[in-house]
Amino acid sequence: MEQLEHAIMEYVEVFMASPWIYLVVFGIAFLDGFFPVVPGETTVIAAGASAAAIGVPNIGIVIAAAAIGAFCGDHVSYAIGRFAFGPIAKRLKPGTKKKKAFDWAHDALIKRGGIVLVVARYIPGGRTAITITCGAVGYPIRKFMFFDAIAAISWGVYSGLIGYFAGWVFQGRPLLALALGFAVAMTCAGAVELVRYILERRAKAAETTESESTAEPVNSGKQ
Repeated sequence: MEQLEHAIMEYVEVFMASPWIYLVVFGIAFLDGFFPVVPGETTVIAAGASAAAIGVPNIGIVIAAAAIGAFCGDHVSYAIGRFAFGPIAKRLKPGTKKKKAFDWAHDALIKRGGIVLVVARYIPGGRTAITITCGAVGYPIRKFMFFDAIAAISWGVYSGLIGYFAGWVFQGRPLLALALGFAVAMTCAGAVELVRYILERRAKAAETTESESTAEPVNSGKQ
């Protein structure tokens, strides 16, 4: 078992010691900004765990690469919203459900856009929806850049340090450290998805209850 672990770690160490690891972290964080299927957190956490367990890569550069990649990817998502969905949203007819939803999103982002942007960065899938919506409703680009920078930097630090702590706990067993890093990443992603699922279920249940309550007076009037 020790020989197998040693053989695996030789390959892992070669990859983690390569300068290409920083480009990988940047690229995956970048793609995760507008293509949420890509595992952004998992990559950063794994690199952080390796930094503590075997000394490579450099945790500071990992965090910087993740933050810059996330920041750039979010701006691609914003551009998609602005140039692809913005013109469609402007042609929505007043009084329709879609128009009301668009106006609500616009007002919510204008009032609480900064908080929403920062919080959404920690929600896989949710971050893409929010950044696209920011572009579609014409959220000011300067405000978007400011709050998105805070979100991206805090996300990079958070993900990198979670992995680093996991690697530090099992510093003498690097393979276990990497396994724990992946486990922590998957657990965080799973917990976030569970919360998002519960919130969506509650929102749908509230909409159903509201529609039923508004339909009852109509039905009773016909009788």
